[in-house]
This record gives sequence, C-alpha cells and structure tokens, in this order.
Amino acid sequence: MHHTWMRFFTPSPRHHRLGLACLGVGLQHGALPTVGPRTLDHHTAVLVNTGSGWITTGDGRRTAVTAPSLIWLTPGTPHHYGADPTGWDESFVDFTGPATATYTELGYIEPDRPLVPLTDTAGPRAAISRIVRAARHDNPLLEVEAGAALHELLVALRRARADTGPDGTPVLQALARDALQPLTVAEHAARHGMTPAELRAAVKRATGHTPKDYLLNIRLSHAKELLAATDLPVAAVARRVGYDDPAYFSRLFARRVGTPPVRFRDRQGRSTPDGRPDPAP
Repeated sequence: MHHTWMRFFTPSPRHHRLGLACLGVGLQHGALPTVGPRTLDHHTAVLVNTGSGWITTGDGRRTAVTAPSLIWLTPGTPHHYGADPTGWDESFVDFTGPATATYTELGYIEPDRPLVPLTDTAGPRAAISRIVRAARHDNPLLEVEAGAALHELLVALRRARADTGPDGTPVLQALARDALQPLTVAEHAARHGMTPAELRAAVKRATGHTPKDYLLNIRLSHAKELLAATDLPVAAVARRVGYDDPAYFSRLFARRVGTPPVRFRDRQGRSTPDGRPDPAP
C-alpha cells in the first residue's frame, strides 16, 4: 500500500527567465511502484527521507539507496529506481531553467553523482514544504514562490551533503580565516600539508570555485565593507585585505566589481570617521 500526493505546473517563458522554474512537486510514502526505466528532459530531485531501495542509472549498475539520501535525475540520463518491499518516504521536485547550468558548474547539481548521501533532510524538506504550500492552482504567485523555494532547496541540499558539513571542511574554514593574509595559493596549501593540486581539488569539490577565486571573493567582500563603512584610504584598505600594492588592488577591484574602489565608496556613502565598521547584529 502506498500514498501519493502530487501537483504539476506549466510555467510561462517569462517565469523560466527567473532562472529556475518548478514543473512539479510530490510527497509519497509506502511500497511505491518502481519508476522507469525512463529518461527525462528536465531535472528532478528525489529526497528519500526514510526507508531503503535501489537505483540503476545509465551505466547499468544497481546501487543500494539508504535514507537519508538524494537521487539526482538529470536530463537525458536513463534511470530506473524503486523502494524495497517495506517501502520508503520520499519527496520530489521537477524543475528546469537556465540557472541549472550554473548550479551544475558550482557543484550544487551533480549529474555524475546520481546518489548523494545526506546528513538529514530537515532543511530540504522545509524548502519543499514551501513549494507544496504554494501549489494551489488559484495562487497568482505560484510560479515565483515555487521558483524562489527551488533556489532555497538547492542550497539546503548542498548543506545537507554528508561529505561536507554546513560550515564546509576544516580546510575551507582555515582558508576563510587566513584569507586576508598576503599568502599565495601554494603557501596556503603548504600550511595544510597539501599540494596546490590537492587544495584545488578540495576547494572545487566543496565550493565550485578555485582556491584563488574563493580567497578573492572573501578579500573583495571585506574590502567593500571597509570602503563603505570607514574613511580608511584605499591603500590602507588594500593592505588590510592582503595587497601591498594599492594600484594592483584598485585594478583588480575595478575588474571584478565593475567600478574603482573610490567610486564604490562614493556610491555607498556610509563611512564612519573612526575607521571601524560596526559589528554584525
């Protein structure tokens, strides 16, 4: 015996341009029918909350599924899966949109990893619940609410991945702590007993970025805070975020942010005379 609730939607082309468009959502539990073999033209995230089963993907290998787990179904990939005779509890979301390419590039969607062990499903289930609450055909905000919840779902699934905690790996935490020091990527790697290639692989796996970009994002974000909240000269800001050459910092800032540091400060207009930004609330 099994229980199934599902809704399907047809977002307009304008809603697709929001980045992510929800095509359907469902909640199912019990001894569910086997799915497939089939191939989809969109993405589906299947969240296995309790129970166990199996999945067979394009390479023909059958893999055991044990909750909590995520099954990624990606466009053009044959798949076949089902619960064990005792059944399982699952939630699923069908979605598409141009943002799926970027989420895949950043490692949030993993076509080459159809089965992902999770630490728990509380966060992803909360995002799916928001889609379920929006899923009334008389809801004029349905497509936008569901699309917004889809972004939350992808972040929640990334945080729940069993191979990386919600705060990242110890290496990421150390990189963030030392990001403002004038160290090269090779020097960061040596601090952790890693080769630069090993550090690149670890950071790419965890964040979707190279170590250089990961550090640069932290440095420039802190530089923006100093420019907006203090009267420190640009050269002093550069030194505080790890750049001894203020001219190089200004060129880098302008190239990445799209405006020079001085102009960024002028547009913000929130500086304080003591040179110290207020602590976070």
